[in-house]
Amino acid sequence: MSAVNGSAFAVERLDPRFDWGVVVTGLALSALEDASVRQDLYDVWIREGVILFRGLDGVQEQLALSRVFGPLREHPAPESMSASAPELIDVRYEPQAGQLNLVKGELRGQPLPWHSDLIYVDKINHGGILRPLVLPSRQAPTGFIDRISAYDALPPDVKSRVADLHVVYKYDLDVGHIRFGPDRGWKVVRFSETTAKVQSRIHEYPRVIHPAVFEQPESGRKVLNVSPWFADGIAEMPTPEGDELLEFLAQHVADERRAYFHGWRLGEMLLWDNWRMLHCGTGSPVDEERYLQRTTIGGDYGLGRREQGVGREADTLKYLHV
Repeated sequence: MSAVNGSAFAVERLDPRFDWGVVVTGLALSALEDASVRQDLYDVWIREGVILFRGLDGVQEQLALSRVFGPLREHPAPESMSASAPELIDVRYEPQAGQLNLVKGELRGQPLPWHSDLIYVDKINHGGILRPLVLPSRQAPTGFIDRISAYDALPPDVKSRVADLHVVYKYDLDVGHIRFGPDRGWKVVRFSETTAKVQSRIHEYPRVIHPAVFEQPESGRKVLNVSPWFADGIAEMPTPEGDELLEFLAQHVADERRAYFHGWRLGEMLLWDNWRMLHCGTGSPVDEERYLQRTTIGGDYGLGRREQGVGREADTLKYLHV
């Protein structure tokens, strides 16, 4: 364990298997008033990709901590907005009416395939902080994969092939429509009411295009910017050859041998860099409630664009994923 900025907080490795991700302890809410502490925290986030905070809990703590890393985006959908604060969304599975998916023959409550948030619009939020409120008796972990490490692990010839390519993404909440990657074959058994409403108007959202690779501005490290969920093809290669390449990239980036799965505990919060990390939700036991709240940290890495110059801007989206 090491201290950062004197005694403001301590940092230790999240998982000894990986060179990314840390746990921060000893951080007091009052310390966030210090500009140097805020800068240190931001630098750790950019360097590590994931920060698990232990010892901070509560709505105001979550909001204050989130603002260290960027402006908060208020969720525009009243169905998802939390009564606790307009900057929070409720991530909740309830046995009576929650989303049910069939995953590899097993029924799960509100599982989410491997993805990057908002990859299906032109402006991608920079991150978010999750805080658990109600947890099932059996774990429903959240998975994270570092796409910098995924890029580094690509064969040299593939790095050359994808250097200037762009991936096309299409908004579709029906996981049975996934085209690429290890989560193909999932089936929706029951939509939640909110998801069903959004799914009925997905035709309103145009396809978008993002580079398959980009450089992290602060470090110059390259990110394999591929999200298996919502991927619809390679813009420069709308051919079977392009689909074959994208399938390889999707399988590679979501290789769970490089994944960290976080088993939640009450009294902690987790922050991730959405421009860098891939994440998934493994799903809750179908007979138990699971309830978390999330902030959405705004930003725009400036590299996405809509396929056509029509349709809604990103900020008018009516639904965000967690």
